Amino acid sequence: MHSTAFHIQKGGVGKSTLSGNVAWKLSEHQKTILIDADPQGNISSWFLSEPPQYELADILTGGCSTEDGIIQLSNQLSLIPTFGLDGSLKQYAENTLNDEPFIFEDLNEALSRLGYEIIIYDLSPGMSRLEKCILIATDEVITPLTPEYFSIDGITIFRNELTKLNKNFRKDIKHNKVVCNMLNRSFRRHLSLYSEFTRMDMQLFTIPQDSRLAESQLHHQSIYTYDPVAKSITALNALADAIKAESNGS
Repeated sequence: MHSTAFHIQKGGVGKSTLSGNVAWKLSEHQKTILIDADPQGNISSWFLSEPPQYELADILTGGCSTEDGIIQLSNQLSLIPTFGLDGSLKQYAENTLNDEPFIFEDLNEALSRLGYEIIIYDLSPGMSRLEKCILIATDEVITPLTPEYFSIDGITIFRNELTKLNKNFRKDIKHNKVVCNMLNRSFRRHLSLYSEFTRMDMQLFTIPQDSRLAESQLHHQSIYTYDPVAKSITALNALADAIKAESNGS
């Protein structure tokens, strides 16, 4: 079983879009579960047209079993949702999580026993106790960036925080992949910043600007279902293949 989180302490970089579509692609070959760990519940509102009965917080607090909290999206893709409206995840994180710092490792083990091979976490842009507890339960974290100046500072700050987590919890969370998301090669500013990204000592993936990604979410579909020939597909496939290769080596 391999667990991956998409995270950086910055909003608007497309974490949810990448998480959802990459999980969909991975599920073509491996039993995959997508966990909406953002109290805003964006992944859940994207893929679900009807409100679910249970959410992630219910599983964590014992309000339902792990199996009952899982929603099947396709043959090999499942979702553990979070309520964006009146959800309990933020309250749980603020009041209870401090006493259960390894609960997401327990959740991973439970999902592994259910046969899941890939776990994808979609996180909020913060670095609160919630995000830290999820990160220490993952095998790797992938950082999405957008071609703007503050992304450079953002990844530096994030890498410092991840180094602290690895040291304090004696972990070895891999962080060797970054994604330049929403790149428009016709913009000189984008190309200039993209050039900065290529100088990082990390594997760089590039997702082009693609209006079809946002359209697919309005229809509660992945880009693979909504538009199988969208211009972002090839780049998303490359990212999914890299995660698959990492999981095979776990």
